[in-house]
Amino acid sequence: MKIRNSLKSAKLRDKNCRIVRRKGRVFVINKMNPRFKARQG
Repeated sequence: MKIRNSLKSAKLRDKNCRIVRRKGRVFVINKMNPRFKARQG
């Protein structure tokens, strides 16, 4: 999982990406292609 400052660029890489907030952290998750997982914060 990548940790990055801006998740907007991570979200645009694939159409299945979703931005989710969990426990004060922001995640990009992708069920179809798990290598796009990312976290911020």
